[in-house]
Amino acid sequence: MTFALALAASLFISLGSLAGVVTLFVKPEKLSSILLFLVSLSAGALMGSAFIHLLPEAVESIPPTPLFNTVLISFVSFFLLEKIFHWRHCHKGVCDVHTFGYMNLVGDTVHNFIDGLIIATTFMADYRLGLITALAIALHEIPQEIGDFGVLLYAGYTRTRALISNFVVALTTPLGVIIGFALAPQLKGLLSYLIPFAVGGFIYISASDLLPEIRKETSQKKSLISFGVFTAGILLMYVTSFLE
Repeated sequence: MTFALALAASLFISLGSLAGVVTLFVKPEKLSSILLFLVSLSAGALMGSAFIHLLPEAVESIPPTPLFNTVLISFVSFFLLEKIFHWRHCHKGVCDVHTFGYMNLVGDTVHNFIDGLIIATTFMADYRLGLITALAIALHEIPQEIGDFGVLLYAGYTRTRALISNFVVALTTPLGVIIGFALAPQLKGLLSYLIPFAVGGFIYISASDLLPEIRKETSQKKSLISFGVFTAGILLMYVTSFLE
């Protein structure tokens, strides 16, 4: 029964990845005008999730030195991954899809998988705690998924491809739940180091890929709005921290 509840909760969260479907009913010219703001929202949500949710969780189970070493290793690993993607997809001078689109999917895969592991562990401890945790994750996943959908569009994905990619990646949440229940005895140690690894990826994607895209905006008005949306993404993660 506990496993069924945890799996159902994770599948519900995965459906949040389809939130971007609302943009399918928006005219392309109007959609392009808000893409930058969706990217700003995602950048803020990634930063907020890394520093407000994941790092505090990791600090409770890992000493400072291995914790920050893992974050640094993750940051460097994502940089290397981006170089590999860039070489494979853009080495001829033609790149239809910007590399940060692939990087965003990689980061989301790790993040969603960790969410699944967290849901599994909390449900195994107490189903009520599991439900509260699932709700908190859903509340910060849905706006982040909308932002991620915007990132993929900005990276060059078609709306259909972005929607499908987001949903497939979101299914790693129930996968994390399944593996979490299957590997319960070994879960704690694995989770401890997956969390700071996700932190490094989120910081890299936000700071190295998304924020530079936001800075390209030359309109002072749009720049200020983008900054406001970026800050709102961080604040949203702060608000959801009270639900944990």
